[in-house]
Amino acid sequence: MRTIGLIGGMSWESTQTYYRLINQGVKARLGGLHSARLVLYSVDFAEIEALQRRGDWAETARILGAAARSLAAAGADFLVLGTNTMHKVAPQLEQAVAIPLLHIADATANALHRQGVTRVGLLGTRFTMEQAFYRERLEAQGIQVLVPDAAQRERVHAVIYDELCRGEIRADSKAAYLAIVATLAGQGAQGVILGCTEIGLLIQGDDTDVPLFDTTAIHAEQAVEAALAAQDA
Repeated sequence: MRTIGLIGGMSWESTQTYYRLINQGVKARLGGLHSARLVLYSVDFAEIEALQRRGDWAETARILGAAARSLAAAGADFLVLGTNTMHKVAPQLEQAVAIPLLHIADATANALHRQGVTRVGLLGTRFTMEQAFYRERLEAQGIQVLVPDAAQRERVHAVIYDELCRGEIRADSKAAYLAIVATLAGQGAQGVILGCTEIGLLIQGDDTDVPLFDTTAIHAEQAVEAALAAQDA
């Protein structure tokens, strides 16, 4: 079994979901008392969030690059960056270490292709919805991406930072998210990407008839497959 290097803490609310899903996935594949070989570097999200607000992506890249080097030194065979937004600096992480990074957008694109989805809605932080780094990676793989309108994007972003990252789950926010999902479906989206690792804490597939693609679960599944690939070969 290969060792997973997980960069977490963005926020820790979703990092614990990664840890649970990865270990459940290994147990499901191997049975018995098996669990994942995993090393975790958890950052202080308050520092990262302040840099995001200031647009200081270079400093976030420096922090996460140092985390990546620590994980590589600890024996990680590959990296999992447990956040969608910070994949903005994925190229810098890939340059920081020799071990590969499992990119969350690529994992998501693969899941969409398996379901035959070519037109999808995207929910996430304002950075993920509005900037090119995530949408263009999906579009380069033949997937058309729809995002909510400006007012909806602001609500989605605020709920993530003001509620979900603080462990708060509110019924009115859930209703607002589901209404946005329905709007995207009405615009032709065949499904909606939960493109922030916290959103799956608020809405799940049972809440709507619109197919939801939870990036945390998708990314964790890919991590399990990569960890066990050598053993399965």
